[in-house]
Amino acid sequence: MIELPVVSQDETKRKKPNWLRVKLPVGKEYAKVRKLVDEHKLHTICESGNCPNMGECWGAGTATFMILGNVCTRSCSFCAVATGRPPEYDTDEPRRVAEAIKLMGVKHAVITSVNRDELKDRGAEIWYQTVIETKKASPSTTIETLIPDVKGNWDALYRMISGGQEVVSHNMETVKRLYRRVRPQAKYERSLEQIKLTKAYGKRTKTGIMLGLGETKDEVYEAMDHLAAHGCDILTLGQYLQPTKMHIEVAEFIHPDLFDHYREEGLKRGLKYVESGPLVRSSYHAERHVNV
Repeated sequence: MIELPVVSQDETKRKKPNWLRVKLPVGKEYAKVRKLVDEHKLHTICESGNCPNMGECWGAGTATFMILGNVCTRSCSFCAVATGRPPEYDTDEPRRVAEAIKLMGVKHAVITSVNRDELKDRGAEIWYQTVIETKKASPSTTIETLIPDVKGNWDALYRMISGGQEVVSHNMETVKRLYRRVRPQAKYERSLEQIKLTKAYGKRTKTGIMLGLGETKDEVYEAMDHLAAHGCDILTLGQYLQPTKMHIEVAEFIHPDLFDHYREEGLKRGLKYVESGPLVRSSYHAERHVNV
């Protein structure tokens, strides 16, 4: 079995490894996106999720929009998004998101959302209308929707994915053994089933897994096998970074060489495309995943 280096958190308490350093967000394009997001009163997972690639992506004129508010009904131990009782959602949000995407002139848009478990349709209608309005405003723009766990409400799932988006993503987040600790309100098998049904519907499917939470190599291989068997086309693998002291700690910092190894393994095990690296996040280089 291949043995590649990791760096434990105990060894790097005061600073992250060199390969996790990122540039501060600057530049005209970053300022342009910042202005559009503020003017249209939009939420982005780039900000709410403390994404390390915000400077790079916004500097390139792209952003991942987060609909249905910025308060989540889940309390996942890894996530920086606020948890609580969400306010009433804005029915005009689909139009505003579509207008911002048109003004930005993006060729590929990524849209995600918080979990809205208190809603009977899990927010599916707003999801559908956002994709429809975006396609209407920017017919040439391709769309990836990163959708939440619908808790087995498959009617809601089908409504969410029926607007004409090219890629549908749903993140597994971690390996099976760690679900209860990392995603206490989710189920590993249910998320796999959601991916399977999305593929059967005819969509290009995608998911993401964070590494460095204490998973073993064999558990990562097992997750890859499960995903391939359930019709997942695209997998992203990135380093988990603890957003605050209140969140689950990093168990280890995974070396870039091991990320390269996982990319090769994923392709061998039947996945069509694997984006793997320390700073990779779900929507990182998402434009590459449209036609794989």
